[in-house]
Amino acid sequence: MTFAERARREQLISVTIALIAENGAARTSLQNIADAASITKAAVLYHYPTKKDVFRAAYEVVRTGLIAHMRARIEAAPTPGAALKAYLTSQLDYLAEHPQHVRVMSESFTDPDIGITEHTDTQARWRPLADLIAKAQTAGQYDPQVNAEAHAIMFGGAVDALVAETLTNSDFSLPGGASALLGLVDVFMPSPPEREHSDDAHQANAAGSAKTGRESLKATSEGNA
Repeated sequence: MTFAERARREQLISVTIALIAENGAARTSLQNIADAASITKAAVLYHYPTKKDVFRAAYEVVRTGLIAHMRARIEAAPTPGAALKAYLTSQLDYLAEHPQHVRVMSESFTDPDIGITEHTDTQARWRPLADLIAKAQTAGQYDPQVNAEAHAIMFGGAVDALVAETLTNSDFSLPGGASALLGLVDVFMPSPPEREHSDDAHQANAAGSAKTGRESLKATSEGNA
């Protein structure tokens, strides 16, 4: 493609995302897209022969951006436990920063006219999270007694529900939802070793101080006697 062709396709994808976010996929037509881009419908068809083609292109842009954001956050995490948390929160952070992308993702999974089929393979969605939970368990950073696959399905469902809420509730906060979700995750994560050592040291110091105090008091009593 020439530079002009690439620029035109980027424009068409951008207006398609905006139209789906505002009106929904079912009420977004090729003519709507053409009008929003200030070009003819024939010009849209030159780049994307069908409505499904332009919708899939828009979905791929959203999906690619989300995955890149998540991968960067996960790879930057210092521990398996932190990577697990990054997987969950990075999705919500990205969609909070790109609110128009929420409806594209949602409707891509529910509108048969768009033709997205990835969601039919549910294991493909929860397996990466289950693997992160398993790594955190191996590292001693997540409860080893729980079923990693079951937890991945539950937390993935929680993310989906939080995102879906934003479609009908404009006051709902995805960052707030992310904080609540992390609170649930923390239930299954042990205290950081540093804190445990610090607590142990504090308790030892307290015990030592108490012992010293008792010995001092005993010596004083004996001296007075």
